[in-house]
Amino acid sequence: MIECFFDCSSPWTWLAFRNLQVLAAELEVAVDWKPVLVGGIFNAVNPSVYAFRENGVPAKVAYHRKDLMDWARHDGVEILFPPRVFPVNSVKAMRACCWLKPQGGLVAFAEAVFKAYWTDDRDISQDAVLAEIATALGLDTPALLAGISTPAVKAQLKANTDEVIARGGFGSPTMFVGGRDMYFGNDRLPLVRQAVLRQRAA
Repeated sequence: MIECFFDCSSPWTWLAFRNLQVLAAELEVAVDWKPVLVGGIFNAVNPSVYAFRENGVPAKVAYHRKDLMDWARHDGVEILFPPRVFPVNSVKAMRACCWLKPQGGLVAFAEAVFKAYWTDDRDISQDAVLAEIATALGLDTPALLAGISTPAVKAQLKANTDEVIARGGFGSPTMFVGGRDMYFGNDRLPLVRQAVLRQRAA
């Protein structure tokens, strides 16, 4: 089992979200997708992210964007960075992922949310955008919009966020193999692959 704590407001997470599915299929291992609110993680344990956005070294900021574009090209994904609304409040989208998880609809919905925000430049904080995504996927849109406001779903998103912080996470995507072996970022997936194989061989 691979656990993946993720937030659709991160472009690097979109790359990892797609690539981890391919890796999991190759290794025939399940992924436990755990939606989080990355802003909550940053506020709690990684506020340096905000400083980098505001006052980062210009050369490093420029390279960071180039690096993202290189990875997007490598993976065949169109990413617009930054989108018009950045950073975005992803809380409703991530609550929707929590609501959809027991129904098996999380992966398709999250992928559509990633695309809407990072390729189509749509504001995923808006109910209307989430409703259009849900409707296009054939989901029960009124039930989804109602579900994201329920105390249980709100509590689940907070619990996931608190959990990854307690386990040493500091951003999205954060992945665990075997419960304790943590990996952060799309570029660590080759190491995740090795960890799964090591665990099987043990």
